Formats: sequence, structure tokens, C-alpha cells
Amino acid sequence: MKMSKSSQPSKNREYATFKAFYPFYLSQHQNTTCRVLHYIGSFLVLVILIETLFSQNWIQLALLPLVGYGFAWVGHFVFEKNRPATFQYPLYSLLGDWVMFTQGIAKFFQRKSNT
Repeated sequence: MKMSKSSQPSKNREYATFKAFYPFYLSQHQNTTCRVLHYIGSFLVLVILIETLFSQNWIQLALLPLVGYGFAWVGHFVFEKNRPATFQYPLYSLLGDWVMFTQGIAKFFQRKSNT
């Protein structure tokens, strides 16, 4: 799969702060299906964490990267057609996933309260 240069993270770009990185992160998540897959993966990570706390079946924690990254990477490679920023900026990307998730949840409930 060939990706355009503009859709790939800049290998020379270093972000000093998450605030500087986040606009780039959002630019890599413009496809609605890609975002929805991120939301599903993040939600399932929370479900697994909560269920693990109740069941104390700690081996389930091994599923977290598979579920969290699996949905997101399908979104990037199949729908967004770009390389996940996780490969270049792992910590900022992880934080970006959760910020985008909470903003998406907030937008969802804001729309519901306005109708």
C-alpha cells in the first residue's frame, strides 16, 4: 500500500509539547471510519480493564495492546491510508488517542443534550 508523503509523519519533525503535536495527530485522523475504529478500540480497552479489575484475571491485560492498537491500525491502513503516528511518536500518540476519545464522547453527549 503506497501512502502519500503528506499523510506520513515527518521523520524530521520533533514536537516539544503534546499541545504542538495534537493538531498533527488530528490531521492523521480525518476519516470518520478511522476515528470510529479508534473509539471502539479505546472503549474496549476500558471494558477489559474494568472486567480485569473485577475478575482479577490479570492475564487479560495482555489483550490491551492487541485490542487498542488493532482497531486503530485497521483504521489507518485500510480507511485513512496512512501510517499510524504511533510508530514515530508513541507516547504522544497514546495520549492523543485518549484525548480524541474523550472529546468524541463529549461531542456525542453534547449533541444528545441539544436534541
